[in-house]
Amino acid sequence: MARPRRIDKALVAKAKRVVAQTTDVEQLRAAQAVLLPALASATLEQTAAILGVGRATVPRLQERFRQSLHPRAKRARWGGRRKALLSLEEERRFLAPWAEQAKQAGILVLSPIRAALAQRLGRPVAASVVWRMLARHGWRKVAPDTRHPKSDLAAQEAWKKNSPKRWLPCSGQSS
Repeated sequence: MARPRRIDKALVAKAKRVVAQTTDVEQLRAAQAVLLPALASATLEQTAAILGVGRATVPRLQERFRQSLHPRAKRARWGGRRKALLSLEEERRFLAPWAEQAKQAGILVLSPIRAALAQRLGRPVAASVVWRMLARHGWRKVAPDTRHPKSDLAAQEAWKKNSPKRWLPCSGQSS
């Protein structure tokens, strides 16, 4: 069942004044999109056919006319951090002690940061939340070197030279 039509009498009166006075085609068309359904009981399809626009354009024209009479504050665009757990400044303050620790020790582990964030928020957080927060503030994952810091290169080379050979040489015959 279709919604009952709501006709705002003040809006119709303003649309009549605009039709009588305007020289702008777009404003005239928007006012007519309000007047035709209100005065002639035209459907959206009929109004669209009379105005020479698509059916979906009629409600847009009506809304444009309403907004031209009552301009609202500019509507916020879609986007942004709607589910942010902390503001950017709060995140910066939260990461400050960890930044100091990183400067001194040179390496950080994600799990203590995650635990501290969970404690601060009072609820568990996923590791991906922490990774995204670190990336947002310019931190990056640096993998440790492949060489163990306590390895002895001289001992490794000596072992390579003196280790017993455990393989047999090829006899040179091909099969």
